[in-house]
Amino acid sequence: MAATAAALAVTDELALPLRAVGDLAAAAGVSREEVVVITQCASLGGKLPFDDASVGSVLAVIKKVENLGDLFITEISRVLKAGGMVLIQSSPSDQDPNNSIQRKLLLGGFVDVQASAASSQDSEHSVTIKAKKVSWSMGSSFPLKKATKGLPKIQIDDDSELIDEDSLLTEDDLKKPELPVVGDCEVGATRKACKNCTCGRAEAEEKVEKLNLTSEQINNPQSACGNCGLGDAFRCGTCPYRGLPAFKPGEKIALPGNFLAADL
Repeated sequence: MAATAAALAVTDELALPLRAVGDLAAAAGVSREEVVVITQCASLGGKLPFDDASVGSVLAVIKKVENLGDLFITEISRVLKAGGMVLIQSSPSDQDPNNSIQRKLLLGGFVDVQASAASSQDSEHSVTIKAKKVSWSMGSSFPLKKATKGLPKIQIDDDSELIDEDSLLTEDDLKKPELPVVGDCEVGATRKACKNCTCGRAEAEEKVEKLNLTSEQINNPQSACGNCGLGDAFRCGTCPYRGLPAFKPGEKIALPGNFLAADL
């Protein structure tokens, strides 16, 4: 098995035109004498007699596209050096095999796959597909550079005038809030109305006094006979609730605003 080669040209035919060898040598930047030529590559069983990563460039002139299988693409990738170039020349057909070859190269791990325009020489049409092996080899490692973004710089102009926050307050904002005056209506256990009562308790107490009833009888009325809450039509002559509206036992009796007002 050959150790290394500057360039390798393979074909599935009996002979390889010198023009193709010259094109490979020019593309690889080597002399024609440094190109190793292998014909009838289909008889090799998909194996090339070269070590791993020992060939700088590979030219494959394939007459029958079926001879360029996935295993042969993998073999070309094996013998190519990292970053090496591969050129595949094929004859276009009605099935347009060029797209198939490009797809095989991409699936084989090649990059920068490009197809050149068809050329015509010796009454034969051919298309060249160029690709490149990745520049890193299997098992290699390299550190990932994390992009560091600095904090945005904020320029502060010391000469700029700052606004005094106290100047934003108005006279109304500076006034002390006035709290409501607390009366004595709710003070004490009996909750009597204050002198200057404005909540309506004084009027309610006045109505209760005129009825000769206690606050407990108004707020929590009860009936021993069960008829006091039904109205005057059902009350007896000594009922303390005579003249009051009907009510439910235990619920406060609602006295209207004009209650006890003189009828004109």
